[in-house]
Amino acid sequence: MSGKPSGTPVHVPLARRPPVRRAFREIVFVAALFLVYKLGRILVEGHVGAAMTNAQDVWDFERALHLPSEASLQATVLSHLWWIKTANCFYAYVHFPATAAALIWLYLRRPEIYVWFRRTLASLTALALVIHAVFPLAPPRMLATAGLVDTGHLYGPSVYGSPSTDTLSNQYAAMPSLHVGWALAVAIALITATRSRWRWLWLGHPVATLLVVVVTGNHYWLDAIAAVVVLAVVLAVVTPLSRQPAESVPPSGSSPVPASSVHSSSAFSAFSASLSALSASPVGLMGSPFGLTMAPVAVPALNPAVRIPRQTSPRTELAAGALPDSAGSTCVPRGRINGDAVTRPPGGLAGTRPRLGAPRNRHSHRR
Repeated sequence: MSGKPSGTPVHVPLARRPPVRRAFREIVFVAALFLVYKLGRILVEGHVGAAMTNAQDVWDFERALHLPSEASLQATVLSHLWWIKTANCFYAYVHFPATAAALIWLYLRRPEIYVWFRRTLASLTALALVIHAVFPLAPPRMLATAGLVDTGHLYGPSVYGSPSTDTLSNQYAAMPSLHVGWALAVAIALITATRSRWRWLWLGHPVATLLVVVVTGNHYWLDAIAAVVVLAVVLAVVTPLSRQPAESVPPSGSSPVPASSVHSSSAFSAFSASLSALSASPVGLMGSPFGLTMAPVAVPALNPAVRIPRQTSPRTELAAGALPDSAGSTCVPRGRINGDAVTRPPGGLAGTRPRLGAPRNRHSHRR
């Protein structure tokens, strides 16, 4: 008697039970991404003179656009020392840990979205490093005409040392803001990966990050806008080009659907919906601080558990016995009686079958 023994364990898919080797490989890969991020900021460190000149140009351009002053927002919060220290702690301790926590959770619970999220972060960081090299920019806390102070240096905790002696980070890489870009990518990934009605609260992460980087004097409003634009380019161009060739296993009678295309469409839909929600908030990325709005892109969010049924072609219908009539609008099934093909009337074959032993028609002849 063939068959598996009753004690044979049930096979668990790779996505639900990742091997130790695969987990170790992902840890090394993500750690390498963070290392490249840190080293890349140092290698592309621009000249101080160019960075200060670009900072003045960005500040003047924001005033020409009538954007709210970063100095005014910081001055409002400076009267509350507790909020300043909270913002400094958020800037120092939330950026990397929150992104790492999202990577770990997605790897364990949503491995297919984890692959997309990892590629999105890598592509976003790579494009940002190119912009940092081409357009070095000093933060507003270094610009004397801006009137902002370095809250981290004055009240602590401080992430950066003196710009002249700091060898661990490039402080002249303000645009685009990877703090805002990574936070928005984390929110989009978690919104895509969850189905709770409270999942949209993840948008509070990029909104809080935006306020923190401005209040602490580390970024301009335009740095956040540039991060959103770069992330939109990554989601629309870079991520679809790096789709995996593997397809999800379809059930019988359905066609395979590439998992990457499903999550890419869902992620882009969540991204446009996130922009719409942020623009509606009083402190959103595209809301009142910038006076700009962006309509959401109409991209349907696909459920990975739903399979697209196979479409029936005309050739399949003909093979099944359905022939189109002369008008081409309806299909009349065909049948056979005593070896001869006949056409069934709409009411069926009742009353049309000849009696047993009777000739098939008036002009039948004996064989």
